[in-house]
Amino acid sequence: MNRSEALFEKAKTLIPGGVNSPVRAFRHVGGTPFFTESADGCRLRTVDGKELIDYVLTWGPAIHGHNDAEIRAALHAAVDQGTAFGTPGPLEVDMAELVKSCFPKSIQKVRMCNSGTEATMSALRLARGHTGRSKIIKFSGCFHGAVDALLIKAGSGALTFGNPDSAGVTAGVAADTLVLTFNDFAGLEAAFASHGAEIAGVILEPYLGNVGLIPPLPGFLEKLRELCTAHGSVLIFDEVMTGFRLSISGAQGLTSVVPDLVCLGKIIGGGLPVGAFGGKAEIMDKLAPLGPVYQAGTSSGNPLAMAAGLASVRKLQRLNPYAELDRKGRVLRDALLDAAKRKGVPLQVPQVGSMFSLYFSETPVHNYAQATATQGELFKKLFRHALDAGVFLPPSPYEAAFLSTAHDDAALAKTCEVLSAGIAAL
Repeated sequence: MNRSEALFEKAKTLIPGGVNSPVRAFRHVGGTPFFTESADGCRLRTVDGKELIDYVLTWGPAIHGHNDAEIRAALHAAVDQGTAFGTPGPLEVDMAELVKSCFPKSIQKVRMCNSGTEATMSALRLARGHTGRSKIIKFSGCFHGAVDALLIKAGSGALTFGNPDSAGVTAGVAADTLVLTFNDFAGLEAAFASHGAEIAGVILEPYLGNVGLIPPLPGFLEKLRELCTAHGSVLIFDEVMTGFRLSISGAQGLTSVVPDLVCLGKIIGGGLPVGAFGGKAEIMDKLAPLGPVYQAGTSSGNPLAMAAGLASVRKLQRLNPYAELDRKGRVLRDALLDAAKRKGVPLQVPQVGSMFSLYFSETPVHNYAQATATQGELFKKLFRHALDAGVFLPPSPYEAAFLSTAHDDAALAKTCEVLSAGIAAL
């Protein structure tokens, strides 16, 4: 038994399932999860001394790679001033100003919180408080954190309200959530035709990343904006994953569609826990202490998280690495598709900038049902081959993978070699 296996056995006696977030348990891919001792650049080092080229990147925040020197220096400077105040601090104002400057069309005011889950939960409450309505639309395959109203699976028909997707979520909560199919224009129009006057808001990842990467079909986001405007519903973009990753303005940098509220996280924490939500001033001013919608957090705007996030985003502004990240993404995509073609394996590799995923499917994937119908067993085999050869892909066929500015050409070349060999061995 190696050290990771021993740690996992001990963890299972102390932590439910041995992990503090379910996907880490490797249930989708089999085997025992490794435990990480340290990380630097694009590589992890396990407690067993194995080095891995990392495409999980702490599930998105590490766009500059791990242990970035500038972020580390900013953290050290912040620690010298104290770890938490419980009062307003200047870095909170700096972060709000920076976020607003990066999202000038959609964010007039912003509030910091401690996680993406807090951001989406608060945005829903704010949408309901602003409109005086109760119903929310979400889309199958969009994950918005462990929020009761969003842990809902689709009902038995296109216009039925959802059913709880987790024990502990009440039927009453689920009854206020309408679950639609992503990229389904007809279903979207039908939902508003039947329930438009009741819909407080619509929340979605504009580019799905929690069921693999699924881009919106042309015109889908535009149709959503049109319907929300016509019916007075709040359009909420969950950009916790895509914010600052697909562009300095997130997914909004790739579309002309402007949401009413935006949820952010990950990269604006520079690797520390953080979340934020912002939008139109007339909506945001409904929050306490100005308005009747209550939201609070003792650690919101924590100076360490603000310092790390400021360093992370300012470095993105200075480097503007997005064209280069897209080039790296296309290098990987093309190598994978070429290997699959030579093997005769059906493979789709959606890729947008520094995000990509692998679907073993004959046809492109446009929604959750199509994603979960792909050949997950082939992904599992490829994952195991890659891990054994020193490449760490997301431990699930239904998660997006990420690139960082620290992935150099040598790391890309090794990854292409490893994954091509893995596909050839399927």
